[in-house]
Amino acid sequence: MDTKNPLTLEQEFKLTIYRKKVYKLSDKQIRQHLILTLKQMIIKDNIIKFFIKKSLS
Repeated sequence: MDTKNPLTLEQEFKLTIYRKKVYKLSDKQIRQHLILTLKQMIIKDNIIKFFIKKSLS
């Protein structure tokens, strides 16, 4: 884990819950979930870049 930006106790708890749910999924469901998660991360990055660009202009 990255020691420069550790997770809070609440985040660790949520991660444990998600981990348990993921272990119950099939391979196909895991791949679908991973693709959706990656898409959301890309969208989040785009939003952050947009706001940074707007704040600098």
